[in-house]
Amino acid sequence: MRQSALFSNTLREAPSDAEAASHQFMLRGGFIRQLAAGIYSYLPLGLRVLHKIEHIIRQELEHAGAQELLMPALQPTELWKESGRYSVYGPELMRLKDRHNREFALGPTHEEVITSLVKNEINSYRKLPVTLFQIQTKFRDERRPRYGLLRGREFMMKDAYSFDASWEGLDRSYKAMYEAYVRIFQRCGLVVKAVEADAGAIGGEGGTHEFMALADIGEDTIATCNACAYAANLEKAHSGSSSERRVSAQHGTVQKIETPDVRTVEQLAQYLAISSQAVMKTLIYAADGKPIAVVVRGDHEVNEIKLQNHLGVETLELADAQTTKAATGAPIGFVGPVGLNIPVLVDFAVLQMEAGVCGGNEVDAHYTNVVPGRDFSVEQAGDFRNVTAGDPCPHCAEGELQLMKGIEVGHVFKLGTKYSEALGARYLDANGREQTFIMGCYGIGVSRILSAIVEQSHDGRGIIWPQAVAPYHVHVIPVSVKDEAQMRIAHELYGLLRSRGIEALLDDRDERAGVKFNDSDLMGIPVRIVVGKDAGNGQVEYVDRRSNEKQALLLDDAIARILANVEGA
Repeated sequence: MRQSALFSNTLREAPSDAEAASHQFMLRGGFIRQLAAGIYSYLPLGLRVLHKIEHIIRQELEHAGAQELLMPALQPTELWKESGRYSVYGPELMRLKDRHNREFALGPTHEEVITSLVKNEINSYRKLPVTLFQIQTKFRDERRPRYGLLRGREFMMKDAYSFDASWEGLDRSYKAMYEAYVRIFQRCGLVVKAVEADAGAIGGEGGTHEFMALADIGEDTIATCNACAYAANLEKAHSGSSSERRVSAQHGTVQKIETPDVRTVEQLAQYLAISSQAVMKTLIYAADGKPIAVVVRGDHEVNEIKLQNHLGVETLELADAQTTKAATGAPIGFVGPVGLNIPVLVDFAVLQMEAGVCGGNEVDAHYTNVVPGRDFSVEQAGDFRNVTAGDPCPHCAEGELQLMKGIEVGHVFKLGTKYSEALGARYLDANGREQTFIMGCYGIGVSRILSAIVEQSHDGRGIIWPQAVAPYHVHVIPVSVKDEAQMRIAHELYGLLRSRGIEALLDDRDERAGVKFNDSDLMGIPVRIVVGKDAGNGQVEYVDRRSNEKQALLLDDAIARILANVEGA
């Protein structure tokens, strides 16, 4: 491709609302352009990268035995109501009506559609197992689109679905997809960690893992052990701390003290000159509209996913001031578990406290010498908090948990019979009896991978694409288009590379060398060949974008090195 004809403009500065490095560099490098919040056009450079990622995905999934199909993006909402997800998915589901007033949704995912399709196409165990996948645009009405392609309202996704006759078969399908994901992300040049995860709105009856690309900008927090292989998303992570009750009768009776305008844990700890670990923090939630109280240690945070899963409710929201006052008689900041007449859920870490301080259920008052199990009930105890750095590992005796940030680029689920049961998807077994399909679901955020790669692979000058997904393998740059020798060598090299299957971008623009080099750095093409003053002697400068190593090479040696790099990618 000749750069003078390339439909792409580089930008000197990124828009002020572009916070993430990947968002900034893909805008500045001419890869994407924003149409509306969370909605982007892929320019030719960006689309080339996207297609290469898709090619890797297709190769690995087909190698794992999956077959590609394509399903409609427009889905009748009757399917979502039948599966029970219509209300669960909430406002993220983009709904619309046709001229006949029939309601449809723009697909954020395709569990319902694929289950309905397979239900009508497969009626015998002889056609099982089968795994089907597609690469398609998805739609989700994100409350707050941000970070460019990392969280958008329209995005490219690969979703795959396995159908088996047994749980053992599901285990094999799951393992095959898991291993394919490992190979996909390795080939894309990503540093990824597989972690235990919560199934969320997808649901299911078995295990689930997220594949996290490690990056500081990531919106997910990962807990990993420093001594074993344990890793989990913060929503799922558990501590190895004891859950046994530690009830002490040696502490004195509960005392109510005045704490004027002391509403937060930090204020209370400072006012009483105690550690926040000595505070019992009580929060009021509305669980399916009914108030409940959750008690955690003052230095801990409630894990709402764990809490919601424990309660088995569809909706869970932190109660507002009015609901809190009606349920406890106290304003927010002064609520405690003593004497409450609503369900009280107590975190395991609170059970380990011999005594502590908590809200007094009236304005400007707190209780001291509060003993769990003595002064309030702990009938509903469980793990209701986020783990913290330094917590003991739940899987080994030696390790401690450490926290890091990650970008979710893939997720695999053991769905079991969640959707096949709801939609009546059955087949006949060897004895002619009806059985329910056992399903798995496997998603990859294809467009999100672009951003994840850039987040992990950039410097202050721009993107550094891995060879396997780079928009072009080589950037050929003659220093001066007015120099006949330089242009002759540049065109000769460009032609030779293309004849050998090497994707080359020739910068034939009449621009200053500094402008060309800056644009090349922004685009992040792995190898730059500079045709300069030594062109007449058959020499060019070979520049490695990642290391910035520069080396003068004869033309044939430069071509040989390029071929070796591309073949090894």
